Parts: sequence; structure tokens; C-alpha cells
Amino acid sequence: MKCISWNVNGLRAVMKKDFLQTFASLDADIFCIQETKMQEGQAELDLPGYEQYFSYAEKKGYSGTAVFTRRHPLRVTCGIGVEEHDHEGRVITLEFEDLFFITVYTPNSQDGLRRLDYRMRWEDDFLAYVKALDRVKPVVWCGDLNVAHEEIDIKNPKTNRQHAGFTDEERAKMTAALDSGFIDTFRYFYPDQAGVYSWWSYRFHARENNAGWRIDYFIVSERLRGRLEDAKILTDIYGSDHCPVELDLKEADGVSADTEVSNP
Repeated sequence: MKCISWNVNGLRAVMKKDFLQTFASLDADIFCIQETKMQEGQAELDLPGYEQYFSYAEKKGYSGTAVFTRRHPLRVTCGIGVEEHDHEGRVITLEFEDLFFITVYTPNSQDGLRRLDYRMRWEDDFLAYVKALDRVKPVVWCGDLNVAHEEIDIKNPKTNRQHAGFTDEERAKMTAALDSGFIDTFRYFYPDQAGVYSWWSYRFHARENNAGWRIDYFIVSERLRGRLEDAKILTDIYGSDHCPVELDLKEADGVSADTEVSNP
């Protein structure tokens, strides 16, 4: 099963930059996007063979997530069931026979860390949500998590320390999540690979100079370790300030492929 996650920094904007061609070429079974920045009815995508699920922020032009899936889910929910967090369209959960699949756009702590306290509450509540699902069946969660976990995940760790996305507090929350029985799939396969990032500022020719951050992830339950095939960061794909990330997962024993969505 091939899974893709991509913060597109505006779905309508990236649709003008060959998004449909990129989508077709990646040929994913599940394709997640974050930061759609749109409301219902503002864009229509012709994606034969895929079911489409969206979660919208109440604030226009802000946040938002979507999932396009060839596999028909048993159930789809938006949000995490916490009133404080469920107004920004940040989470979609698909339940399948063998696992839960979540796309998430984690809140940014913002300039001056003015939203760091809120971010800490989000981290605790989101992890509690994921762990509750994990008690039922394994979980895959992916998206823009807005944190570079270790110094290897950022080009300039010293000058960025205590900036949003690289604070001690945010990094500690990621450590706590992984210590709770989850795997950072890219680091599972490439524990020492440096210089591979998923986000670059639009300023200072950052992408040209590869002055980036790895803040987009696929995280999985520890007991999915045996199904992991590969994890990739697709740095050659443009159209956003992020690039897509990929997870390749073996099919579970006894799970039929006939759950695929039929082409119309």
C-alpha cells in the first residue's frame, strides 16, 4: 500500500501547478494533503477511483485537510473530539479493517511562540486520541507535524533553536509520542541520513540552498514494524514550500484488496 502526504500550502494554488499530473504520477492508494486553505465547494477535483474526504477550518483561507483514498474506509471522522481543537479542520481519521489512518496538520507555535501554550495542549490531546485508537487497532498518522525532531532534521539547528518548530518543548513532545510505542518511519529506514528535508522557507533561496527542515512525517504503531517496506521524502516534487513524503506498507495478512473504490 502506497501512501503519500503533502502540505500543499493552498489546494487551489497548487492545482494551477500541475497538481493533477503529480497526483496521477504518484499513483498512491491513499493521498493526504494538509493546508488546503479552502471551504467546501471552492474546488472540485476529478480523481476517478478515489473517494474524497475534506475537513475545513471555520476561518476562511486557513488550515484544512483532505484525504483521497482508493480503499473504502469503514468509517471517517473529522477532529479529535476536543472542542478547543476541532474548529480548524486539522484532523481526518479513516478506519480500515486492519488499521486507523490519520492525516493531521499540527498547529504552528507561530512567531514569538505566541501559540506555544496552545500547541502543548494540542500535543497532549492529540497523543491521547492516537493512543486510544491504538488500543483498538494499529495506527498510521501522517502530515505536517510542524516540528524538526532532532538536529539532523534541520539545516541550521543552532541558529533555529527555540524558534517555532524547533523548541525544546515541541521536540520533547515528539520524543514522548515516539516513546509511547510509535515509529518515525523515515528515521527507521534512514537513521543517520542528513540533508534531507521536507520544508524550505520561500525566503533567502532556501530550497535552492537546501536550507530546510524535516517536519512532514509518517508515524506508525510499533506493531506495524513488520509491514514497513520503505519511507521516502520526494524532494524533486515542487509546487509548494513542502514536498511530499511517502510510506510503503505491506498489505496485512487476510485483508482483501477488493475494498478498492470502483472506477465510475
